[in-house]
Amino acid sequence: MVNFNGTLLPEGELFLNQENRGLQYGDALFETLRVVNGTLFFWEDHYFRLMASMRILRMDIPMEFTMEYLEAQVLKTVEANGHNPKTRVKLLVFRNNGGLYTPTNNGVQFIITVSALEHPFYVVEDSSYEVELFKDHYINADMLSNLKTTNKMVNVVAGVYAQENGYDNCLLLNQKKQVVEAINGNLFMVVGKTIKTPPLADGCLDGIVRKKLIALLQGLEAYDLEEASISPFELQKADELFITNAIQGLRPITKYRKKEFGMETVKNLVGKLN
Repeated sequence: MVNFNGTLLPEGELFLNQENRGLQYGDALFETLRVVNGTLFFWEDHYFRLMASMRILRMDIPMEFTMEYLEAQVLKTVEANGHNPKTRVKLLVFRNNGGLYTPTNNGVQFIITVSALEHPFYVVEDSSYEVELFKDHYINADMLSNLKTTNKMVNVVAGVYAQENGYDNCLLLNQKKQVVEAINGNLFMVVGKTIKTPPLADGCLDGIVRKKLIALLQGLEAYDLEEASISPFELQKADELFITNAIQGLRPITKYRKKEFGMETVKNLVGKLN
């Protein structure tokens, strides 16, 4: 079942048309989150990021879009799909139909879809995971790049490049040739006891797990956190590289070019994150 503006519809039912602004102009935002046994992981952070992003994009926020209302809609959708105890939820919000510069109004609609997850909590996948730099196109180092919008063409093309060349993921660059993030998450680099991640000013996604991990690291004496630009030349000097997102949690990178990486820090942090 799919939740469209609060109404549950069969998954195969047609309810959007060619005028949809998410399709026409990429005028949409989304949140992807985990729901385990009726609990929405980091829901408050997801909700406030969505509200802040809607304000930045000048979308009208409906009065009913409270934290409690959207949480109830998510749980209603999970229950309608068999109440799987481990669920991946995607909440998509898009502006009402209309021309490029003249939407009918600034109001919004939403869609909630769900799918099953393999594990209830974050686990470290220790299988081989090789990445490469994607240098054909660049991420803009601005506030719009921090938002979780459906404008993800650089990520999509990078994903095709990775698939065509046998890589598991790619690292994306901004116009200053700084490493920004991976295709599907934020990047962290471990050198000794220092853990470094690109700042939002470089154009990386304002990720929820990134935010949670930064707060966690700031309270740990064993590590020094640094939000600073990362150059491609630093990658091969790292002891560990890993990717964060709301679904996988922490995903260690095992190889970049000729350099292979460990995952001791990731295994230590994932338990604390859970």
